[in-house]
Amino acid sequence: MSEQDNLTERLEALKSEHRDLDDAIQALSQRGVPDMIQIQRLKKRKLFLKDEIIKIESQLLPNIIA
Repeated sequence: MSEQDNLTERLEALKSEHRDLDDAIQALSQRGVPDMIQIQRLKKRKLFLKDEIIKIESQLLPNIIA
C-alpha cells in the first residue's frame, strides 16, 4: 500500500470520527442537564481532528501556485 493510500485511509477515518463527534455533541446537548465539561472535551477533540484533516488534505493535494 502506498503512502497516498495510507493517507487517504487515515483521512476517511478522521472524517468519520469527526462526524461521530458531531452526533455525540448533539446528543449530549439535548439532554435535560447537558454535561458541559464532556461537551467541551468533545469539541476540543473535534477541533484537533479538523486540524489533522486539513494537514492530510494538504499533503494529498498538490500545491498549485497561480
